Amino acid sequence: MITEFPEENELVLAVVKKIMPYGAFCVLPEYGDREAFMHVSEVAPRWIKNIHEFLSEGQRHVVKVHRLDRTKGQIDVSLKRVNEEEKKLKLEAVQTSKKATKMLEIAIASSKPTITFQEAEKEILEHYGDIYDLFQETSEKGMDALEKVKFSKAMKEKMVELAQKNIKKPVFEVSGIAKFISYSPEGIEDIKEMLKTEQKTGLTVNYLGAPNYKFSITADSYKEAEKLLTKITERLTKKAQDLDCEFSFEKIEA
Repeated sequence: MITEFPEENELVLAVVKKIMPYGAFCVLPEYGDREAFMHVSEVAPRWIKNIHEFLSEGQRHVVKVHRLDRTKGQIDVSLKRVNEEEKKLKLEAVQTSKKATKMLEIAIASSKPTITFQEAEKEILEHYGDIYDLFQETSEKGMDALEKVKFSKAMKEKMVELAQKNIKKPVFEVSGIAKFISYSPEGIEDIKEMLKTEQKTGLTVNYLGAPNYKFSITADSYKEAEKLLTKITERLTKKAQDLDCEFSFEKIEA
């Protein structure tokens, strides 16, 4: 278990233990249940009359460390400084961490263990960012991803099996709105043919009502998806010019 201090501005999980009129005492399960304090002014973005309207004992919240004094052992946290996107990303990270921990426990238990979980975790952290990072890489590269860790062959084989079964390769999508205006009598057929050709390259097209279409493309990285979509729109721009058709495209920002 991690027992050192979190960093300032770090997002952490906090469990409310005791509520006072001036704030709440919490514990941080990711940091050995270290105590943290949330002042009433850090609970909500507005003045609150009753702190119990926002907090209950036993509740778990994603909070941000906004003040830290290691010498005194004081950690001040804030609920109001966490936005919805930050909360979502933190909770997703917690879930993937739990998933990776469980997979490592299974791999150890199913291979006539000669190593403890703590020993295995230490070995992994010497070479990788965290346990999930290792399983994610193992899902893609198989046994090659495990060359650096000194585990038994049976354990490595089980880790590969678990990784490839439980961790899906991330997919990134880029979308945008395309507009076609044709001045040709065969304009509708020309547009259909252009789109049909590009759909074979992986482009997803949704008709939004004349003259608008939604384009979407997926790839292993956001950068690659952007690159593919740019190539498609460049080809369509050229084809549209040849067919007496106006074409424009605007990417939807994530």
